[in-house]
Amino acid sequence: MASSFEIKSTRPSVGETIVTIVRDHIDYRKQIFKLAGSDLRRTYRASALGWSWAIIKPLVTIFVYWFAFAIGLRRGGDIEGYPFVLWLISGIVPWFYMSEMLTLGTECILRNRYLVTKMKYPVSTIPTFTSISKFSVHLILMMITILIFVITGNELTIYLVQLPFYMLCNFLFFTGWAMFAAPIAAISTDFSNLVKSFVTAVFWLSGVLFQVDTMHKGLAHKLLMLNPVTFLCNGYRNCFIYHTWFFDQPKRLLYFAVWLVAIYALGIWSYRRTRSEMADVL
Repeated sequence: MASSFEIKSTRPSVGETIVTIVRDHIDYRKQIFKLAGSDLRRTYRASALGWSWAIIKPLVTIFVYWFAFAIGLRRGGDIEGYPFVLWLISGIVPWFYMSEMLTLGTECILRNRYLVTKMKYPVSTIPTFTSISKFSVHLILMMITILIFVITGNELTIYLVQLPFYMLCNFLFFTGWAMFAAPIAAISTDFSNLVKSFVTAVFWLSGVLFQVDTMHKGLAHKLLMLNPVTFLCNGYRNCFIYHTWFFDQPKRLLYFAVWLVAIYALGIWSYRRTRSEMADVL
């Protein structure tokens, strides 16, 4: 009992944990951006086509889903006056960043264990620079998305001004996800495998490939409205396709705000619980 009490007493309080995380981000702010750039270069450096894969891979994925739905299943009619492929692009491009963070974000501490074991780099900032790295590609893909709308002669409306809001929400939520998931995955490979097994389910159950608002307003619809991925994908489409302001959907915004607070609370809990074990396991 005595030894158990001593271990618990050495664990920092929630307040101390928050202060440590914030201080680490302030003290290492320059290193965070440098490591984000390094992570980005490392991702594409080994391939012959290099940075081109950042665009080729999403384009191939978009083509496959467009072909399957518009040509194969013949369910790719216009949506809100826009071609199906534009509706698809506007919702699946944010998913590319989300899926990267669900998988690579979860494993980011394991993938950068040398920073912890050899350089004594603060663990709390690893999810942040990983997220910045993946979000940089997302920014490029969003600029290409806007360009595609312009080239195809589809008008960009005033609703596009809220795109940075949804992009910020996307970044904050999945950075928070990595803060929660990465410390647990660092000490348990089972957790990482569990997350990977759920990524496909999240994709198919979040309205990335179907219109949630056209569903029957039953239990399934209500559950989808609680899904933060649904909120984000629909949010991007609000900017391009649906032409709806984020403040016109206060309940959905509230649900997402609750998720956002919850994921950072879980992130603080995860870091606090695993911090003392991580150095030994890695």
